[in-house]
Amino acid sequence: MKLTVLGSGSTGNAVLICTEKTKVLVDCGLSAKETLRRMAQVGVDCADLNAIIITHEHSDHACGLRVFLKSVDCQVYISEATENSYYTTRKNVKDVASEAVKRRDALKNRIEKIESSVDFRIGDIDFEPFSVPHDAADNFGFVAVNDGVRVATLTDLGCLTTLVKEKLQGCDAIVIESNHSRDMLRACPLYSWDLKQRIMARTGHLSNEDLSEWLTHEFDGAARHIVLAHLSQRANEPHLARLMAQTALQMRPSLFKAETKITLSHHKEPTDWIGF
Repeated sequence: MKLTVLGSGSTGNAVLICTEKTKVLVDCGLSAKETLRRMAQVGVDCADLNAIIITHEHSDHACGLRVFLKSVDCQVYISEATENSYYTTRKNVKDVASEAVKRRDALKNRIEKIESSVDFRIGDIDFEPFSVPHDAADNFGFVAVNDGVRVATLTDLGCLTTLVKEKLQGCDAIVIESNHSRDMLRACPLYSWDLKQRIMARTGHLSNEDLSEWLTHEFDGAARHIVLAHLSQRANEPHLARLMAQTALQMRPSLFKAETKITLSHHKEPTDWIGF
């Protein structure tokens, strides 16, 4: 199994998880054109895509889905609550009613219903979904499992709950949010106080500080790769996010040192493949 983050940030999120037999796109928040370009860039033909998983309905995770479905022949794995919200969630759409009809037509006969607490299988990859705290209808992260390799993906969450921490144990790689620096967010002149409150809430987005605390004190050290995702372009700085994560790993007790590589995702380009 291998993975690449095609892009991650407030402007769009998409992750590819592949085996020799199965290729799955997690979220479709980039434009269809950009998703196709980045798939080609990492050497994956869109015709070989086996499935699309939508973790939640927010625009930066699902806005490119309708148009992208014109270029691929695969099913969309989505929960009922997320599907219903997807039809009514808009961003920069003038004709809301028309867009809703187009979305319903695009998904007609192409949906595989899933639940955020029920395991499912796509090809030779088993998916173990779990609910995460975020202000969406039914947001979930998951662990993808193939031949004993476990890869966790959770890009939007406000805090690390007991359930999330349990699910991250024993993973070989983790794609996880490191959205903002608390100080940079508070000082950001472009965000309203209401937006800052939303981001900092337990159903908002995970900060560099939150992630660092977990890495130092509760991370089991099993994952050899951690990819920092959904970095804010206005309230974070990539080198700061990486430095804080690396420092947190170095601060672990000597008996629990972790040989973990920190990788930064980017909103404009894919990461290198991470393989096992």
